[in-house]
Amino acid sequence: MKKSLYERELKILQARLVDMQAWVQATGARIVVIFEGRDAAGKGSTIKRVSEYLNPRVTRVVALPAPTERERSQWYFQRYISHLPAAGEIVLMDRSWYNRAGVERVMGYCTNAEYHRFLHQAPIFERMLVEDGVIVLKYWFSVSDVEQERRFQSRAEDPMRRWKLSPNDVLSITKWEDYSRAKDAMFVHTDIPEAPWFEVPSDDKRRSRINMMSHLLSRIPYSVVERDEVEIPTRPPSGGYERPPRNLENYVPDRAAALARAEEEARDAEDAADA
Repeated sequence: MKKSLYERELKILQARLVDMQAWVQATGARIVVIFEGRDAAGKGSTIKRVSEYLNPRVTRVVALPAPTERERSQWYFQRYISHLPAAGEIVLMDRSWYNRAGVERVMGYCTNAEYHRFLHQAPIFERMLVEDGVIVLKYWFSVSDVEQERRFQSRAEDPMRRWKLSPNDVLSITKWEDYSRAKDAMFVHTDIPEAPWFEVPSDDKRRSRINMMSHLLSRIPYSVVERDEVEIPTRPPSGGYERPPRNLENYVPDRAAALARAEEEARDAEDAADA
């Protein structure tokens, strides 16, 4: 997707997301959006674009770490319940309870009994949420094996993004078919009418973001909420306040000014050498 077209449509969709958020606040709606998929499929970058202009007090991103020993002893869904939305909130889940049907199943982090219990309970759990009025949207981001490996290699070579590669991420290359089978089984058991799965092909990240955001907006029955105009008041005249001397306060060093001076000196030296 061409960058110019992508950026133009992205701004339109992000503005509509702001309208949707206002409707959620006004009506007390509760929304859970689940982002699942293969490693390096673009879930995190899509979440960033979805939440970029939204109020973090209304729209929360939930990305839970590995469970503690105490959490492992709880009912599996228990650790997720406290993160569900209250009235007027949106929750974006960067991975979710479906960890059990994916990485835990493939990597052997759960027993067969726990896995099959999850496949039985997940649809029941989600039906309970929907029956209570929660809007549940589930997105699966798919990526080809060639593109996934290219993204892994790019991350490995970039020290700013290397943290994104966990040992499990790297191993997912060697377990491609195992993850495919796990995803297929998960869909068979949890693709329910009340909370269906929607697949997002994401070899082209720009296209996948636009498609996912557009679909999200189409699934929420929101309407534009009229918001009060914000009037900036006139600043009143001074009441005699005098600021304390600046030399009594601590300031961060002006690194920006030092960089500008160094650049200007380098440019002057270059001009002198050319002359």
